[in-house]
Amino acid sequence: MRVKTMNEYGTIKIKLDELIKKKGISKSKLAHKAELQRTQLNKFCANKITRLDIDVLARICAVMECDIADLLEFIPAAQAEQEKF
Repeated sequence: MRVKTMNEYGTIKIKLDELIKKKGISKSKLAHKAELQRTQLNKFCANKITRLDIDVLARICAVMECDIADLLEFIPAAQAEQEKF
């Protein structure tokens, strides 16, 4: 049996950078309030996270006053292949 890679199932897009702009909060303020290192926050904003920590996600949602769906988006495999974000 062949094991499928994550991209064959689809991927998760982290929309934190868009959310920061929409809410008008600075990255420094968010990092401080959500107790994140700036480098960690930058990785979230650049969609460069490979493992999601639910505690971090909860802190971000609490500070940003948003739902998890505002922060994360599932991109099906066919759509991800077309977009290649």
